[in-house]
Amino acid sequence: MGDEGSLEHQRSVAAPLIFLIVVGFQLASRWLDQLKKKGSKNGKEARLRREIKELYKEASSLSQPSTFAQAAKLKRVAAAKEKELANYQDMQNKENDSYSRILLISKVLIYLVLLIWFWRVPVATISQQLVQPFGKLLSWRGGGVQNNKITVGIIPWLIVSTRVSKFICRLIDAN
Repeated sequence: MGDEGSLEHQRSVAAPLIFLIVVGFQLASRWLDQLKKKGSKNGKEARLRREIKELYKEASSLSQPSTFAQAAKLKRVAAAKEKELANYQDMQNKENDSYSRILLISKVLIYLVLLIWFWRVPVATISQQLVQPFGKLLSWRGGGVQNNKITVGIIPWLIVSTRVSKFICRLIDAN
C-alpha cells in the first residue's frame, strides 16, 4: 500500500515537472531567437551601418573630376567599414549558434533521460471520460487503462507538452 501511494505521488509530480521543463526549453529557444533578431539592431551594428551610408552619400556628392580622388578614398573607407560590419555580424552569429547548439544538446539529453526514466512507468493518470477519443493514443507506453483511468505515457506527454508550450510562447509573444 505504501508503494502504491509513493508511485501515485511520483505521477502527480512528474507530469507538471516534465511540462515545466518543456516550457523552459521553449522559452529559452524563443529568447535566443529574439536575441538573434535584436543582434541586428545592436548599437555598434547600427552605428557602422549609419557611417557606411553617410560615407557613400558623401562620396556620391563628390562627382567632379577634381574631387575624384577624395570620393575614391571615401569609398575605400566605406568598404573597410562594410568588412568590419561583416566580421562583427559573423562573430555575433557564431556566438548565437553556439548558444543554440548548447540548448539543443541539453534538450536532447534531458528528453533522453526522461524517456529512459519513464519508459514503462506512466507519467500521469487521467479519467477515461476526459480523454475519450484519445485514450489509447495517450496511454501508449504508459500501461493502458487501470481502474477506469488512462495512464499517460512519456512520449505522448512530451508531444502534448511541446504543443501546449509552443502555444503558450506564441501567446506571450503576441502580448
